Parts: sequence; structure tokens; C-alpha cells
Amino acid sequence: MKKLNNFLGSRSGIILVGSVIGILAPMLQKLGNPANMGVCVACFERDIAGSLGLHRAAVVQYMRPEIIGFVLGALIAALIFREFRPRAGSAPIVRFVLGAFAMIGALVFLGCPWRALLRLAGGDGNAIAGLIGLAFGIWIGTLFLKKGYNLGRAQKTYTSVGLILPLIMLGFLLLMLIFPQIPGQSKNGVLFYSVKGPGAMHAPLAISLGVGLLIGFLAQKSRFCTMGAIRDLILFRQGYLFSGVVALVVTAFVTNLILGQFNPGFVNQPVAHSMTLWNFAGMVLAGLAFALAGGCPGRQLFMAGEGDGDAAVFVLGMIVGAGFAHNFGLASSPKGIGPHGMAAVIIGLLVCLFIGFTMRKKA
Repeated sequence: MKKLNNFLGSRSGIILVGSVIGILAPMLQKLGNPANMGVCVACFERDIAGSLGLHRAAVVQYMRPEIIGFVLGALIAALIFREFRPRAGSAPIVRFVLGAFAMIGALVFLGCPWRALLRLAGGDGNAIAGLIGLAFGIWIGTLFLKKGYNLGRAQKTYTSVGLILPLIMLGFLLLMLIFPQIPGQSKNGVLFYSVKGPGAMHAPLAISLGVGLLIGFLAQKSRFCTMGAIRDLILFRQGYLFSGVVALVVTAFVTNLILGQFNPGFVNQPVAHSMTLWNFAGMVLAGLAFALAGGCPGRQLFMAGEGDGDAAVFVLGMIVGAGFAHNFGLASSPKGIGPHGMAAVIIGLLVCLFIGFTMRKKA
């Protein structure tokens, strides 16, 4: 067990984790998940919000087992390796707001950092603008970090605090089992289900849950984080985490070629639009919010699984933000950005800048 622990904490380990994600995500797509969306934290949390009725966009409602697996897999790893550390109290309301605006920015682009990489590996050229925007947003965040930006220290807390989000995810899984999808019906019990669109496309539950558990376990141990990879490269010139990101893109590209899922181009890409400026701007907002909160959406799920109550608040902010995004016409669609998407991005950037400028500790 100690050897596994040391390996996953090495450069070879992070490359392995990136490769596992890069291989399994296209395979989930082959098994039923939407195109270039084998794994997307933002899209899948948006689908969970829809399944709970927090928004009524009928085409994106499904209780995604991958997200449940990420949290529970990270919890299992943390318990096995004695890294479950309940902690909370570091500016939770700010983290909630950052989570909400991170989701809004991601849904203007139509994907989290993981999906941006998977879209690129699937041939979607629009992902380039999104990735440049993500890096630019994170770069702005590093400027605040250099100037003393800090959300404050989390405090050790009750075990129950660290278990809240894993228990919520366990509850979501039980709801899926109690109220399973009925073919052709848009609702069963308390859960909503898409009968068409991306929300209706999904791999078998057991496989999706298993993949989520595996990725959650490996990513908790390796500290895999796309935001952290770019931040460390900019701030410290360290490429440890970035090597995992590169491995994800390369293996996803090769897997897509093998499975016949590579479709190069900028138009008619699945669940994507070609408005370059707003692909860029949406991810600037998301990247800045991730940097200010200290982790990409996947990393926030893994930290929540290991007992970080503040990361759990960020996750809940993202789920609520998905509700706002679809209820208020902020989210994009393949036709382009939503009617209020521009305003949401501008307001989100202003809020993030306000947080960045006002939460700096002076030496």
C-alpha cells in the first residue's frame, strides 16, 4: 500500500492518472455519454441540478453517477490512506459565490477544464479559445496570489462536517436506485430525466459509477488538478501536475482515433458553439474563479471527499449556479450564448475582481 501511495504521488503517478482519465472518458462516450463529454464536471453537475428540478431545461436532466463516484472514490482513498481530515471555515460564502460564477462561466463555454481538453482531443477547434481563456483567467488569479490574496485558514472540525457532501452523494445514488429512469418518461418520483438531448445520453449506471470511483480514488492520491497544473507552471515553473494534463490530452486523442470519434473542425461540433470571443471570456471567468477558490471543479470534488467542507460549499455553489444559468438564460447552447450570457460573464468577472482585490493580506 505504501508503494502505491508513493507511486501515485510521483510524476509517473500523475501521468498514469491523466492517462486513465484520457482513456476512460472517450470510452464512456462510446458507451453512451454525449460526444466529447465522456467526463465533464460542470456539465454533469448541471445535469444533476436538472435531475433535482433546480432548473427545467428538459434536455440536461440526469443524476450523473460519475460525479457521485468522484466524491465517494476520493473518500475511500482518504480513509484507506488515513488522509480524511475534516476541515472548514475558510470564507464559505465566498467559495459558494465563486462556485456559482465558475459554473456560469463554464456553461457559457459549455464545459469544464476537463471537457475543454476532451473537446480538443476530439477535434473541436473551439476548445482552443476556451483553453486560452482558462489559462488567462488563472494567470489573473496568480497575480492576486502574488499580492497576498488569501481566503484564510480552514479549521479542524467535526467528522460529520467532512462527511456531509459524501453523504449527499450517497443519497443521490440511493435516489437513482429508488427512482430509476423509465424509458420515455421525463420523471420518476422526485427525479427528472431527459428523454432527448445530452441528458438522455449516458453510459450504463454501474460502469459510470465504477469509472467515477476509480478516478476519484486515483485523483485524490495524485492531487490531479487542471487549474493547479497551469497555476504551478505560471507561478513556480513546475510541470508536475501539467504532465498529467498532457497525458490526458494525448491518450484521449489516441483513444478517439482508435474508436473513430475524432472529428476535426470548428463547426457542427457536438454540444458546442463557435462564438470564439465568448468561448474565451466564459473560461476566463471560470479560470479566475477556480484560481481564487484553489482548485478546478474536479479537484474540489476530490477535496470534498477527503473532508474539506469548504470545497463542498464550492461544489454546492456550482450546482446552484447551474440552476441560475438555465433558469435565467445565461447558459449557452449549440446555437450560441444565452440571451443574458454576456451580462453574466461581465458581472461574474467584476465579482471575482472584487473578491481578489479585497481579500489580500498585507505583510
